Amino acid sequence: MRRPGRYTASTVDADAPGGIPPAVVEEVTAATPDVVAALAALVPELSGSAPPLTAEAVAGIVDSPATVLLIARDGPGGAILGSLTLVVFSAPTGPRAWIEDVVVAPGTRGRGIGAGLVLDALDRAKATGCRTVDLTSRPSRQAANRLYVRLGFERRETNVYRKTLG
Repeated sequence: MRRPGRYTASTVDADAPGGIPPAVVEEVTAATPDVVAALAALVPELSGSAPPLTAEAVAGIVDSPATVLLIARDGPGGAILGSLTLVVFSAPTGPRAWIEDVVVAPGTRGRGIGAGLVLDALDRAKATGCRTVDLTSRPSRQAANRLYVRLGFERRETNVYRKTLG
């Protein structure tokens, strides 16, 4: 499968109130210490049971031909404020895409960072030939669910199953 093309960083939240600088969305291409540290701080916002994130784990995500790890920075080269993983894969019915692990640092929510990450991921999925993009979100994540609806996602009548291995 062809990996999504490299995109220039997109600026989000250009109209942020109070002179807050816009966030910049970029693809992670290396498991640098700042990326590993930021993701280690963000992951507990998603899951209390996820194992501690290591540099090797981040490198595995970055190096996988099926995943694109996006981050949002507080301006070019700034602090990492959020992240998202886009998974693109081939299936007999055509190319498929999933958005996983969308997370924005608690003190920076409401600035359009999550929307910027998702919109960037949607552009990348479309560029690979995907016709649809799926994601899941717990009902308790009310703000995230409102965001996804606002961005055009529709709730599907389906069952999501999980089997814990090992």
